[in-house]
Amino acid sequence: MPLPNLSQRVLMLPKISDLSVNSDAGAAAIYVHWPFCLKKCPYCDFNSHVRDTVDDARWRDALLAEINWFAERYPNLNARSIFFGGGTPSLMSAETTAAVIERIKHHWAPTNDIEVTLEANPSSVEAGRFKGYRDAGVNRVSLGVQSLRDDSLKFLGRLHDVGEAKEALEIARKTFDRVSFDLIYALPEQGLDAWRTELSEALAMAKGHMSLYQLTIEEGTAFYHQFKRGKFSLPNEEDAAALYSLTQEMTAAAGLPAYEISNHAAAGEQSEHNLTYWRGQPFIGIGPGAHGRLPSKDQDLTAHQQIKRPENWLEAVEQLGCGMESHSAVSAEDRAVETIMMGMRLTDGLDLALTKSLVGFDLRDRLSSSALIDLESSGHIAVSDSHLTLTSKGQPLLNFILGKLLT
Repeated sequence: MPLPNLSQRVLMLPKISDLSVNSDAGAAAIYVHWPFCLKKCPYCDFNSHVRDTVDDARWRDALLAEINWFAERYPNLNARSIFFGGGTPSLMSAETTAAVIERIKHHWAPTNDIEVTLEANPSSVEAGRFKGYRDAGVNRVSLGVQSLRDDSLKFLGRLHDVGEAKEALEIARKTFDRVSFDLIYALPEQGLDAWRTELSEALAMAKGHMSLYQLTIEEGTAFYHQFKRGKFSLPNEEDAAALYSLTQEMTAAAGLPAYEISNHAAAGEQSEHNLTYWRGQPFIGIGPGAHGRLPSKDQDLTAHQQIKRPENWLEAVEQLGCGMESHSAVSAEDRAVETIMMGMRLTDGLDLALTKSLVGFDLRDRLSSSALIDLESSGHIAVSDSHLTLTSKGQPLLNFILGKLLT
């Protein structure tokens, strides 16, 4: 399908002079989006699409072109991390992965030993394919296992079974030094005993990092419509809180404590890329639907959003060099709110000195002082000279607490 009003979009693309940064611009995380999947999962609201065929070489050229476009405007950045997300990036050829990594490193010198993560689904894992990604420069893989129960995998619409998940994990452990995998819990009729058994199995297979998400119903997904029609129900608030508490206890005892609401890691195994988001630091988004936050010449931060529909993004890049949908200055107020909402997800909480260096003022000045006092008195948050942190009592109530603090 042709991109509508493409000629008008030329006027929307920023000029180089609008986005140029100075020589001390610092480091940024680089996110690369591969939007294709073999099947759309019923819980997924990500920008993912099923296509019969994908021209890998054409997509490789477009991703490289968009990297070039950003590099021309941001020549002085350093690459803090690279993350291939999706979609299912393990459907991408190793040749494309290698070319993208090489191009990023060519333009933006990496900081230290750069973390390069690729998301993969067990149904697309092969030993040879993983070796190709390792040789391409990937040094960390994140597997979408989602469950170690076949009935749950069927409910979640996954294409793999438990046997394939375990095999994929074994291949990953033999191929990469750093491996993470995801599980979804708080599923319909999932009680404490069932989750305790499954999580014990998962922890026995873990290698440094796990992401454990409670199932949420996102508008526009297949699950959203099924849930609204009463096709299934989820654990109530009390049961969900009990499942969350059990998760924290078991992961901490196994040496993988939470460092973020849903992410658990051994010492030194935290995801550097995701920490960039949670700490409010700069990042670039490459590919359809990707977005970023970058320093600019005339304001502290510029937000950008790429065109979501893959074919429209591809056509824009081939004609204009970039598939940018929009860009705008991020106000001090918006940046403060974003930084608070992301930073409070971390177990360490808001680093007040770091966030002051990013937004220009103490974030406590943006928060409701009465809410701060009340929530500290009730034991839901802890306030020190250096950090603002959720307590174990407050962690399950993150959204409620943020609503109080940001009123």
